[in-house]
Amino acid sequence: MSKIIEDERKKLPASDVGDGDFYDGITVNSKVLMPGCPDRVKIMVSQWDEDAQYWMRERGYAIACGKYHGAPITAVSHGIGGGSLENPFMAILPHNVDALIRVGSTGSLREDIKIGDLIINDSNVRLDGTSNMYVRDEYPSAASFEITMALVQACETLGFRYFVGTGCTTCSFFAGQGRPGYKGYSRSDREDFFNDIKNAGVLNFEMEGATLLTLARLFGVRAGMISAVVANRITGEWAEHSGEENACLAAAEAIRILTEWDTIKNKSGKRYFYPSLSEE
Repeated sequence: MSKIIEDERKKLPASDVGDGDFYDGITVNSKVLMPGCPDRVKIMVSQWDEDAQYWMRERGYAIACGKYHGAPITAVSHGIGGGSLENPFMAILPHNVDALIRVGSTGSLREDIKIGDLIINDSNVRLDGTSNMYVRDEYPSAASFEITMALVQACETLGFRYFVGTGCTTCSFFAGQGRPGYKGYSRSDREDFFNDIKNAGVLNFEMEGATLLTLARLFGVRAGMISAVVANRITGEWAEHSGEENACLAAAEAIRILTEWDTIKNKSGKRYFYPSLSEE
């Protein structure tokens, strides 16, 4: 019986059995956007230069490669949750990527952060359920300062309303974000948890950022994130896909900016970019 199972396993594509190259046959660019939803990859392609290429992989992962205003760019969807992001993230590291930007959706924890606004998380509370499998809980989930600056400049250039600060990444959409479950079930400390996170100045809930930022820092790759606000947990407003196109465009513009900054760094022989470097 085990031989039959193994023979059938060999017929499956590499991405379905966890070996081989997830990006087989694709030339991955060094700077990568990582949206959760595969449909978001199609939005990204529509905003890039012409002749972008698009692929669908097994289990719903979408990949695209192209250029945005001349800057090479790749996008790969990562699904829902840190455990789902882990697969394409680990598979892309051997391709010599040097920058990863998550492009997501999120629920804000402040009344003044409106539906359609953008949130740039420079750090995250690590309740993602995946990063703790790699490193102890005290290890920070922190974004690359260069990518955070590039995202800020992109939003300023494009005229998008945005906020910067700490988010909370959870491994659960319902209980993990202070929502009741089926038939109203919840733990006795549900409201205390929600209020504690909000009162700590956390801007938003989402489900993948801490995994990306923690693992990227652990493995020496720059990473950052930007999310469109589709829900306001204070007012109860909800508008699915609101701000999604703006988040995709801001992330692509950040890649263009980052590409420009990296060129300046290389010419100057500097390890890090700083504002006055472009004036030297």
